[in-house]
Amino acid sequence: MELAQVEAEIEKLLDTLTGANATLLAYANKKIEELDTRRQTISKAIAELSVETISPQQIKKLSYYLDNWDSIDFDDKRKAADGLISTIKATSDRVQIEWKI
Repeated sequence: MELAQVEAEIEKLLDTLTGANATLLAYANKKIEELDTRRQTISKAIAELSVETISPQQIKKLSYYLDNWDSIDFDDKRKAADGLISTIKATSDRVQIEWKI
């Protein structure tokens, strides 16, 4: 929804530029750059959310791996961790795990 609003603002600014003077054009260019940066940020966030969505099939596999953790091999454990963990940041003081779920 916010993406549509930003795109509408850009379109509105572009529509008002017909016959504009240099000062108005400079202001409009600055505003369009700001809005375009915001649009790109929103689009990137949407893309990241879309990528990290877990399908029902993936949930079923992860459930199997977790239910059978003691008997599955290392590769399956790695797949389970891959399906659940987005990033791991470790320092000498702490470990931070960003989960996909």
